[in-house]
Amino acid sequence: MSKLVKPAGYKPMINPLETEQGIKLIKDFFQSNLSTALRLRRVTAPLFVLRGLGLNDDLNGVERPVSFPIKDMGEQVAEVVHSLAKWKRVMLAEYKIPAGYGLYTDMNAVRGDEELDNLHSLYVDQWDWERTINREDRNIDFLKAVVIQIYEAIRRTEYLVCEHFSQLKPFLPEKIHFIHSEELLKLYPNLSPKEREDEICRTYGAVFIMGIGGKLSNGEPHDLRAPDYDDWTTVNKDGYQGLNGDIMIWYPVLGHAVELSSMGIRVDIDALNYQLEITGKQERKNLYFHKKLLAGELPLSIGGGIGQSRLCMIMLQKAHIGEIQASIWPDSMRQECADFGMPLI
Repeated sequence: MSKLVKPAGYKPMINPLETEQGIKLIKDFFQSNLSTALRLRRVTAPLFVLRGLGLNDDLNGVERPVSFPIKDMGEQVAEVVHSLAKWKRVMLAEYKIPAGYGLYTDMNAVRGDEELDNLHSLYVDQWDWERTINREDRNIDFLKAVVIQIYEAIRRTEYLVCEHFSQLKPFLPEKIHFIHSEELLKLYPNLSPKEREDEICRTYGAVFIMGIGGKLSNGEPHDLRAPDYDDWTTVNKDGYQGLNGDIMIWYPVLGHAVELSSMGIRVDIDALNYQLEITGKQERKNLYFHKKLLAGELPLSIGGGIGQSRLCMIMLQKAHIGEIQASIWPDSMRQECADFGMPLI
């Protein structure tokens, strides 16, 4: 179990009933803003997919999906989704969504291998979104423009929440800062990736860290990424590789950086082939999703996920995600949180 952060002097700013009202306010307002800004239509999403299709996200490659046999389908095995990173791209093709438009959905997942702490739960809920793009959109400027649109939707949500609950005060900066993970390494060469995130977010308040997944000059990636959805190897105009990244903010309640979204321009045929090769995952070319992509049957796209409970936690200035969502926690953590004044749902 990860270390529990107990911020000194913490006291919830709003009571449990107001919290429930705030959650609904945030979810209704933010998804409307996001869909308008990025021109996304809502679609229905699966809770589970069949094993062996290549549709499930393998995250960092070590997490075990929750699975179960299906009696009425010859004991075929279904897996609860980790995310919908690849499923959404198939849906863009199925719905024939043109460039400049996309889709979003409510993704609900169960991640049994998650390390439980203030930010991580067994239950994951996020807005998963995907948008069709043109070949000329596969560049760093387009990626940054989309990040700015998402960040502006987050700030509008913060303004609404602080107007509704006057005891909450806004803390997000007006602009988001962009930096490549290689630049970040050069800036703080003696720090770990998480420590580098803390320092850059402490400085700027909101940061988009680009190029996550590929090896940096020290031989290590900033963080791990699956090889078959984000493009983290294509060299951009600044000479750095990677057309993806994470939206992160400095969260004063916990006193460290918090990731709000992981997103990026998705792999094309060349990037998929290369990333499967360098990660030793070439056998995935025989899976349903990968066959469709390599056959040119899936559109070029950009997409990502935005944590619903985590965004609500930040907007309502809570210290633990368990104050936002109902989940399972170790008895010791639940008791420790209750004693500290942050009771978990």
